[in-house]
Amino acid sequence: MLTKLLIRDETTASLGKTEHTFTVHVSGEKISVRELIRQPAVFRMLVQPNDTERTLNGFKFHKPRLVDPITQYEKAIEAFEGNGFVVLVDNYQVQGLDDEIALHPETSVTFLKLVPLVGG
Repeated sequence: MLTKLLIRDETTASLGKTEHTFTVHVSGEKISVRELIRQPAVFRMLVQPNDTERTLNGFKFHKPRLVDPITQYEKAIEAFEGNGFVVLVDNYQVQGLDDEIALHPETSVTFLKLVPLVGG
């Protein structure tokens, strides 16, 4: 059975405003956070690729090139483990990469990038 997960990318800098929304089709009854991060679409906003400049709507490469999905996956895992972002499933925070997400038609997942406070 395929379940369509609603994925949201947010950042604490955007005051709860969703930056990107997309869907991922997942098979089975459960998926771990690690497996979900491995899904290609999820790399969109989790970590900034090297040699890019932040723009209003994302990142801009200085020179056009392909992004290595394995490197981006590794950076996303490192960012999660270093508290660079948290994962919320139906508004509840997931604690670990191997925590499993129960899949049902209404499941929503938010990747919330944490941004340090200025002057704090």
